[in-house]
Amino acid sequence: MAQQLRARLAARALQDPFMIGIQTGGVWVAQQLYRELQLPAQLGTLNINFYRDDFTRIGVHPMVTPTQLQERVNDRDIILVDDVLYTGRTVRAALNEIFDYGRPASVTLAVLVDRGCRELPIQADVVGVSVALAAGEQIKLNGPQPLTLEITKT
Repeated sequence: MAQQLRARLAARALQDPFMIGIQTGGVWVAQQLYRELQLPAQLGTLNINFYRDDFTRIGVHPMVTPTQLQERVNDRDIILVDDVLYTGRTVRAALNEIFDYGRPASVTLAVLVDRGCRELPIQADVVGVSVALAAGEQIKLNGPQPLTLEITKT
């Protein structure tokens, strides 16, 4: 993923991108990418709980930490990082929150796992691995150290 991101940043001549991880697994992945890419801007984190469209059904996860965006968003090139891309709803919520902070110049989406089955027209620019799961299976990132992927039956 780091090589893909490095190539994408070079091809688009993006000098000072702001990397933001989506809580919780996206932050773990973003921390590793951030270290490998040695980006100058601080790493940001998003808590999208209040931006979810299923908030009334699932409630707020009590262990998620608050959003921390120490860098400006307006006119910045953003690298948004998540662990698993599935329906696209988490990314939609993250984009809504980012736009509440300002209007970025661009957003590059990087995900560790793309498991398909979108409900919204959202596609990752950088993907670690694509996985096809059977009905009733889900994939979860465990971490932060070590990071492991686990496929379970629901």
